[in-house]
Amino acid sequence: MVAPPKSQLSVPPLENGDRLSRFEFERRYESMPHLQKAELVEGVVHMAAALRIRSHGQPHGQLITWLGTYQAFTPGTVLGDNCTVRLDLENEPQPDAVLMIPGRQATIGEDDYIEGAPELVVEVAASSAAIDLHDKKRAYRRNGVQEYIVWRTLDGQLDWFVLREDEYVAQLPDEHGIVRSEVFPGLWLALSALLSGEMTTVLSVLQQGLNSLEHQAFIKEGNRQ
Repeated sequence: MVAPPKSQLSVPPLENGDRLSRFEFERRYESMPHLQKAELVEGVVHMAAALRIRSHGQPHGQLITWLGTYQAFTPGTVLGDNCTVRLDLENEPQPDAVLMIPGRQATIGEDDYIEGAPELVVEVAASSAAIDLHDKKRAYRRNGVQEYIVWRTLDGQLDWFVLREDEYVAQLPDEHGIVRSEVFPGLWLALSALLSGEMTTVLSVLQQGLNSLEHQAFIKEGNRQ
């Protein structure tokens, strides 16, 4: 019997726990257009379960509202929602949000995927907390993601990590309860207000950051180095 041409052979489906190269991961992912989210983290495939509104959808929307407001008033920045990131040969995550300046660390490739490490990555972690705080965190650190936010919704906690000397350290709120980005001047977060759903306060504090001298200088300097 003559074997069918290789191009006619069916592509194996992605399965949780598969250990694949990034090339093979993309090949299988592209053959499953119905699949909404799959990630390659440290060479292992992770496929998302159904997402609930209070533990994921609503917090995700609140973070996008906060980041989207900042992006709207900060020319040169790009905000992505659930975009695939080609981080390295063993990692192709799909973060809940990224904020980046194309060409500074990461680029947008010819096929419209992010290549490299965005400056800021955000994950909403309910059932995925173990992955987000371990394997994924290690991959982001190794590849130079400068700031990494994990909102552990089931715990009612948000971790904001800043990369310093190749290690992530926790960025803590100041005496007013505000966490300030070191990479994106003016990106201020009223932490307690976010955790309690007080978005009016979150956006009011962000507006203070947008009005700050450091944000104005950031815009004036062209958001580069």
